[in-house]
Amino acid sequence: MADDPGGPVPRTPREEVRRRLLSAAVRAFAEHGYADSRLEDIAHAAGFTKGAVYSNFGGKRDLFGAVLRERSDAEIDTLLARIGESADPADAVADTVRGVARRITEDPERGRLGLEFAARATRDAQTRDVVGRMRRAQREAVAEAVSRFAARGVPLGADPGLTALILHCLTNGLSMEHLADPGSVDTETIERALGAVIAALAPVPPPDREEPQ
Repeated sequence: MADDPGGPVPRTPREEVRRRLLSAAVRAFAEHGYADSRLEDIAHAAGFTKGAVYSNFGGKRDLFGAVLRERSDAEIDTLLARIGESADPADAVADTVRGVARRITEDPERGRLGLEFAARATRDAQTRDVVGRMRRAQREAVAEAVSRFAARGVPLGADPGLTALILHCLTNGLSMEHLADPGSVDTETIERALGAVIAALAPVPPPDREEPQ
């Protein structure tokens, strides 16, 4: 007879629980949408009970908000890293524009989920609270990125907060237009639209060139 090791079963670390729940939620929301996704199914797919969702996220609204926020946070982290690593602000802007355009066209499910959640927020106060907190955090992160550009000598046509609001609204609008008309609002068109607005809001000065001897 095999020895019974006995003792308590180690608990899954909280961060691992959250990671697995978020991963399962992304798949469920992408396949079924917000309204038709069930917490029981999400928890089961992650290997937990529904109680794990409530103890880590509070409920379905907060879990959905966390899914959208996690993707946004990763995008902002990449943007801030580009600003810090690039020797030329113009290169950082160009990289950012390309990255945002590709994200909109290559990950349309994120746009659909965000649009669905925003629509629910217009009818439900609790959802509106979750969406409002998430979008404020996104705008604040973009404002931080804009401030870093300004610190590198890029002139601003408006303060960082207002610039962030304009860019945030433009990005959301382009995402919706791509969902409705992907053939016309493609990656190249989105890049041009973002580039034109950024050039007006924060014209990046050309790099200094050495005078010929």
